[in-house]
Amino acid sequence: MIPLQAFRGRSLAVISAQCSLRSTRLFSVSTASQNAPASDPRTTPKKPHGIDPRWLTMTKRRIGRCMMFGLKPLQIQEAGEVLQQIANDWRELVAGSEGYLTDETRRGLFQQKVAWGEMDSIGHVNNVTYPRYAETARVYYTRNFAMHIDPAHKREWLNLVSSKGIGLILRSITIDYKFPMTYPDKVTVYHKLVHDPTSPKTPHHGFYLQAMIISEARQRPAARVHEDIVMYDYKANKKTELPPFVFEQFKATWKLQEQAKEFWQQRILDIETRVRTLETESWDREDAVEDTGSAK
Repeated sequence: MIPLQAFRGRSLAVISAQCSLRSTRLFSVSTASQNAPASDPRTTPKKPHGIDPRWLTMTKRRIGRCMMFGLKPLQIQEAGEVLQQIANDWRELVAGSEGYLTDETRRGLFQQKVAWGEMDSIGHVNNVTYPRYAETARVYYTRNFAMHIDPAHKREWLNLVSSKGIGLILRSITIDYKFPMTYPDKVTVYHKLVHDPTSPKTPHHGFYLQAMIISEARQRPAARVHEDIVMYDYKANKKTELPPFVFEQFKATWKLQEQAKEFWQQRILDIETRVRTLETESWDREDAVEDTGSAK
């Protein structure tokens, strides 16, 4: 068993992926999608995520139903432990299960306060604010390599977010808005690589990133961002390939993303098993009788 702290601290780089998935039932978005005919993989692009964004809310409600029905002391303790785990690790369960690296040396924005002035006339955070969240987080994502991950190339990494020598240019950005955030709230933003740097899907002169903009109040993604980044040589005034130091760090980062995804997906499945056990031992059994209390 890989220790939990390994995926939350700086020791992430030395973790080996040893978790195995036992089931994929949880990662279907709905019953309808399970019963739908299979799509042609040659024409249907693979979705970047498959975990229901309301999984946290639904899991809490399922546990609440068990407790309202009536649980024995040991079952109450089990329910409390599951709720505590969700409370402690909800960002990792939501984002880490999709391959986002969530520790402090990797995250872009963390609990950034939503400003009152960022709302529009109907009280929602203005849509034009989300690209700024993503942009700021992307800069910090790059600076994290300089400050924490690869300090040997600190100057080169910092230059990537400037116009000195080789830098990064955003070619295009697409934002999928999931629900309107409102004030007050806080946002946390994570970035991840879309493709293995060694994959032929990775452009020769750049790379693709995905970002998750999370509402801390709702504990789920408020928006998902898709970014096309170009590596540009400002001195030669043309596109250029990824420098070797970037390529090597991206290879290591991709490996960590895959490990984090497997680890936290397994954690979700473990929680699902524990919650389902509570259900079958309380309200979801043939001889179930609700505990309505005593008149005494």
